[in-house]
Amino acid sequence: MKRAFLAAGMFMAGTTLSACSEKATDRMENAGSAIGNDMSGAVDEAADKIDNSLNDAGRVIDEGANRFDAATGNAARDARREVGEAKEDVGSAMERTGNDLKKD
Repeated sequence: MKRAFLAAGMFMAGTTLSACSEKATDRMENAGSAIGNDMSGAVDEAADKIDNSLNDAGRVIDEGANRFDAATGNAARDARREVGEAKEDVGSAMERTGNDLKKD
C-alpha cells in the first residue's frame, strides 16, 4: 500500500512539475513576445523620427535653394538695371560732349 501511495505521490509531483513547467514556458514565451513587440515598436519609432528628420532637412535645403535662387535672380535684375542706367548715363554724356564740340 505504501508503494501505491508513493507511486501516486510521485505521479502527482511529476504532473504538478509538468504543469508548472508548462506555465513557466508559457510565461517565458509571453515575456519574449512582449520584449519583441517593444523592440519592434522602438525600432519603428526611431525609424519614423529619422525619416521625419530627413524630410525636415530636405525642406530646409529646398527653402535655402529657393532663397538663393531668388537672391541671384534679384541680383541679376539689379545688375541689368544698373547696366542699363550706366548705358544711358554714358550715352547722355557722349551726347553732351558731341553737342559741346559742335558749339565750339
